[in-house]
Amino acid sequence: MAEKIKLLLAEDEAALGQIIKESLETRNFEVTLCDNGEKAFEKYQSEQPELLVLDVMMPKKDGFTLAKDIRAIDDAIPIIFLTAKSQTADVVEGFSIGGNDYLKKPFSMEELIVRIHNLLNRTKVQKTSESLVIGKYTFDFPKQQLFFENEEGIQLTHREAHLLFHLIKNKNQVLDRSLILNKLWGTDDFFSARSMDVFITKLRKKLKKDESIQIINVRGFGYKLTD
Repeated sequence: MAEKIKLLLAEDEAALGQIIKESLETRNFEVTLCDNGEKAFEKYQSEQPELLVLDVMMPKKDGFTLAKDIRAIDDAIPIIFLTAKSQTADVVEGFSIGGNDYLKKPFSMEELIVRIHNLLNRTKVQKTSESLVIGKYTFDFPKQQLFFENEEGIQLTHREAHLLFHLIKNKNQVLDRSLILNKLWGTDDFFSARSMDVFITKLRKKLKKDESIQIINVRGFGYKLTD
């Protein structure tokens, strides 16, 4: 029998939290359920889960604050936000602070399961991929670090690393906007597109020491990385 996948679920609605926990446990997950952000942070440190599912609105410490605290010490663990919020700024903030995906309430358990497995599969690919060269930079994908010549490495977030990986793999070709949004964000809606634009801007800044490197916006189609 396959080893159980350790997952931390932070949800303050007791009934919903229990339903999610029991559903995941029937699908080979070992779930630790917490009803507030402070307890979730303690369990994250002691249980060392492989993935986090965090409700945004929680007592003591909300999901965004919890994610910021975790990202300060862990850039790699996948994070999915559960949120009743639908404002563009809220969704973009979730991605900007290190979230990898989000689900708006109410949602189906099957959709949550699919998104969890997609994130775990991407993390697995990340750990087994090689270093890549773009211009004067070397990109260590497994470690999510970007090196310029002999300088100290720049640490990328989980999403920045995956986006750069796909841009480099498709160098000098247009990376289809809708395709990459569905692959990395799980949807190509307006909120995700805005978030992707934010991450493209961040990558441009981190690659600016080599002026030959450009990430070009091909209007209506996507982005192209050139060097």
